[in-house]
Amino acid sequence: MQPIRIGILGVGTVGGGVVKLLQNNADEVARRLGRKVVITRAADRNTDHAQRLCDSTVAVTDNINDVVNADDVDIVVELIGGSTISKEAVIRAIQNGKHVVTANKKLLAEHGNELFRLAELQNVMLMFEAAVAGGIPIIKALREGLAANHIQSIAGIINGTSNFILSEMRAHGSAFADVLKEAQDLGYAEADPTFDIEGHDAAHKLSIMSALAFGTPINFNQCYMEGISRLESQDIRYAEELGYRIKLLGITRKTENGIELRVHPTLIPTGRLLANVEGVMNAVLVQADMVQETLYYGPGAGAAATASAVVADIIDISRLLDAASDNRVPYLAFQPYQMQAIPVLDMGDITSGYYLRVCAKDEPGVLGEIANILANEQISIEALIQKGVISHETAEIVILTHTTQEKQIQAAIANIEALPRVFPSVIMIRMESLHGGK
Repeated sequence: MQPIRIGILGVGTVGGGVVKLLQNNADEVARRLGRKVVITRAADRNTDHAQRLCDSTVAVTDNINDVVNADDVDIVVELIGGSTISKEAVIRAIQNGKHVVTANKKLLAEHGNELFRLAELQNVMLMFEAAVAGGIPIIKALREGLAANHIQSIAGIINGTSNFILSEMRAHGSAFADVLKEAQDLGYAEADPTFDIEGHDAAHKLSIMSALAFGTPINFNQCYMEGISRLESQDIRYAEELGYRIKLLGITRKTENGIELRVHPTLIPTGRLLANVEGVMNAVLVQADMVQETLYYGPGAGAAATASAVVADIIDISRLLDAASDNRVPYLAFQPYQMQAIPVLDMGDITSGYYLRVCAKDEPGVLGEIANILANEQISIEALIQKGVISHETAEIVILTHTTQEKQIQAAIANIEALPRVFPSVIMIRMESLHGGK
């Protein structure tokens, strides 16, 4: 059979990993697919570097049009990143009738709805396993493995940089700034780490998974984002004392009133497997009606892991080249005409447990005033510890609440901060048991 011909856009870390995988595992891929997969063209700004990585038979260029317009390319693999040049390249490839594989979560989170509609019109496949959680096959699980289920919720550690920082802060009691510098020195964090530590990367991935889980358009613009840069080491230590660990979680949950779509630091009970995911690893917990709870764990980034997902998509497309479009797996798991616009809940309407750290004067009656405010908002206390005097007759009070609506906890915090013997600001971190999707 004729080989499947690949054109790669971007031969950087991931692109280089794809080239290496297709070279080293060529026979294994051919055994599974029944035909060879060959790279015919590659585009990269650094053509010398790209040519050194590729075989001499690969036509290397610095012009993406030489790839997306080429007659000897069946599948375009977009590994440029960003959402400007990459979007233009993917659109041109689709318009030229070429199938596309991308690892670009930003592109899909921001423009996926448009790109999937275009791909449907052109009757081409657009695959994106590598866009979420690197080498973990979570997209295939949501699109295919769990297709018989009503998915209830997803909770994921889906940014390795943030998870590494939180793991190190917990293990060594280090300050955030110190661990961030360590992550940058090790190459886990960029010189400008905002995209990772403020939740943008996780929100891109979560928005894609939410659409797959619930059959909605991708709603990235409505995703709540809160990063880890304001976390303090004592909160990680206090959480540990109370039997919890803090992780940056992406959470999406379907409720009677709409979908929760949020990324933020979260307390998780230490007995949960998700709480014990350390370092740069990723994990995604899915709750569904038939299988109940499934957990997907593995490397969320890196050349080899991401290349594994990219090539798996290439193989899937190659197997379906001659299949009628009705027999292909829908782009977002549900048939396009069955997609539903379900409202995304405002954060005030979500429900969660809460960790509160209050700094107040160490005087009689303060604790009672705080408890009364919580009671007035119908918030019940699960646990409370007073950490003693920390300085100048000031004490720290740590409170865990039972599940309540966020608008109630926010109202309570405002009233607590207004107390004359309380020093602003109250530290609030959301808390999830992750049992039964809650």
